[in-house]
Amino acid sequence: MFLFEWKIMDEPTRAKLTNEEIRRYSRHLTLPEVGVAGQEKLKAASILCIGAGGLGSPAAMYLAAAGVGRLGLVDFDVVDETNLQRQIIHGTGAVGRSKLESARARLGDINPNVTIECHAARLSSGNALDIFGRYDVVIDGTDNFPTRYLSNDACVLLKKPNIYGAIFRFEGQASVFAPHLGGPCYRCLFPEPPPPGMVPSCAEGGVLGVLPGVIGVIQATEAIKLILGKGDALLGRLLLYNALDMKFREMKMRRDPACPACGERPTITKLIDYEQFCGVRGEPTMNEQPTGDEITAVELAAMLKRGEKFTLVDVREPDEWAICRIPGATLLPLSALPQRFGELPKDARLVLHCKAGKRSMKALQFLRQQGYANLKSVKGGIDAWSTDVDPSVPRY
Repeated sequence: MFLFEWKIMDEPTRAKLTNEEIRRYSRHLTLPEVGVAGQEKLKAASILCIGAGGLGSPAAMYLAAAGVGRLGLVDFDVVDETNLQRQIIHGTGAVGRSKLESARARLGDINPNVTIECHAARLSSGNALDIFGRYDVVIDGTDNFPTRYLSNDACVLLKKPNIYGAIFRFEGQASVFAPHLGGPCYRCLFPEPPPPGMVPSCAEGGVLGVLPGVIGVIQATEAIKLILGKGDALLGRLLLYNALDMKFREMKMRRDPACPACGERPTITKLIDYEQFCGVRGEPTMNEQPTGDEITAVELAAMLKRGEKFTLVDVREPDEWAICRIPGATLLPLSALPQRFGELPKDARLVLHCKAGKRSMKALQFLRQQGYANLKSVKGGIDAWSTDVDPSVPRY
């Protein structure tokens, strides 16, 4: 039995199926739990997918195939070669194109009966309520904490189910956050974001390409169950998946009475500045200059050419070192730095680099606390070295 009663719309409002749709959805129609009435509910429903990336790709594709009448997509990025390993809605020919344009074309080919609505914008406190308010269900396919907290708070304020998913390396998790249906919200589980830089991104830590397929399909399944009003939703349950062990685990969750978003005395009554809340900076501009602790890849190349005396330390992981490296660098992973920093002479001039500059800045701050003074971090890391100095060094 379903855990709760929830109606997308008033019962008299139904979207009748055409003869072509009856043929297309015939395998649904023969399921007693779906039938004609259920398929008409799907056709009348609207779902918003935040992101057309790893999680959004399988979720949107299966929702389109299932016959959800209106699908919204929020994204502002373009397709990159590094996306193709897991973001299966995009193909090689779409590299350089808007993800929304690529996704719209693919979804339209899967099911031309579905209306695809594209929101080419970065979600913010200024537009989230307006965009979310147009849909029945929200699927959170984000990969950063500011947008994740923003999505949660907007869904709580609007009383929209928030279908959560997250992935990293070989592990994923999913749940349904819906306080208006009796369950907890994301803040009940994670009241505060982790310190900036504490959780590596997928670009830094990697992700198994098939993993978002598993989690994204779970998100799509939960959305369909909510629309149909069938089954046992992931309400009050956090599903944990480990691909290496091929194991699913489940954690029970309860609504926190003291939660600032959905508790008994909520203090979040409007959307806030989520970048400030999560302690992260906004997106850098193209002409942003290095800080006093940074040098550019071009400046590093000039230092090497002049034969200046310094030690270039690569703080990436060994697997990344095997992909590419800057000649003359010494590998000392950030993860091993607390145990091995003594290998670096304190009177040495140290230049640190990683993939994109975040980990090398963390290493710089750590070494400064240990008494090291002559430190610089390479802005943009080895990625900037590849684009600005030596294109023969592969990007990843």
